[in-house]
Amino acid sequence: MATLARLRYSAVAVLSRNLSPPTRQFFSGRNPIFSGDCTSSFSKQSLLESRAFCSAAGSRSSFRPAAAFLAGWRSRVAADPQFPFKVAMEQLVGVSACVAGDMATRPNFGLNELDFVFSTLIVSSILNFVLMYILAPTPSGTQSLPSIFSNCPRSHMFEPGNYGPVLRLGTFVYKGALFAAVGFCAGLVGTAISNGLVKMRKQMDSGFEPPNKAPPTILNAATWAIQMGVSSNLRYQALNGIEFWMAKAVPPLVFRSSVVVIRCLNNVVGGMSFVMLARLTGSQSVNQEKVTAPQ
Repeated sequence: MATLARLRYSAVAVLSRNLSPPTRQFFSGRNPIFSGDCTSSFSKQSLLESRAFCSAAGSRSSFRPAAAFLAGWRSRVAADPQFPFKVAMEQLVGVSACVAGDMATRPNFGLNELDFVFSTLIVSSILNFVLMYILAPTPSGTQSLPSIFSNCPRSHMFEPGNYGPVLRLGTFVYKGALFAAVGFCAGLVGTAISNGLVKMRKQMDSGFEPPNKAPPTILNAATWAIQMGVSSNLRYQALNGIEFWMAKAVPPLVFRSSVVVIRCLNNVVGGMSFVMLARLTGSQSVNQEKVTAPQ
């Protein structure tokens, strides 16, 4: 028995040099499994603790993007307590206003182009949240820009601080490139989803004929990239500057009411500008022979 005990402690000593502290404690003499005190309650508790430790270790790598997102969300709420309210208004009111502006710009209020309108709804829901998340202020030191833009405002071009016009323009250029990349990816997803749903409808109903030709996926995504990098970039950066000033200048009730109105108008303008841009690029063309003018 003494020889077995010496062998056991020698093995633990060798292993402990390369093991993490929780694992080292598990194999040490303090663990009831290795100390000889193997009652049923201790064994069950140790087994549960071991499973929990392994589960936590495995989940760290699986949910790392989710953890990063939650950490970013908390930092934005810490810097701007009104951030959750702004996001809710952007999704509920802003997206609805964007679709309304989109439909108002189309002939016959978009009733002959509902496939295009649905595509706009999907992409806008994704992009509006991404825009809010990227432009939201964070506590100092938690958000960094590439070295060439390291001295520029970190959140938006109208961020308070001792920044010159060139540095503020640098933020506009950097955010514009970032938004364009996000817009292109979201445009790919939204266009693919809407086109896929139209194809599914045609397979289920052989008599169904879409009112318009499906938009080219790459061209439509490129149109969204231009829309995001130029129009949305300028509008949302100005919107963040206005809201930052209003949060300190007006009472909370007035501020919240103003946020609803301003974001509603902003999204109406955004929806209308996208339709005009899509017509210019040819990404969304209407079959004129199928459009019936109201009598």
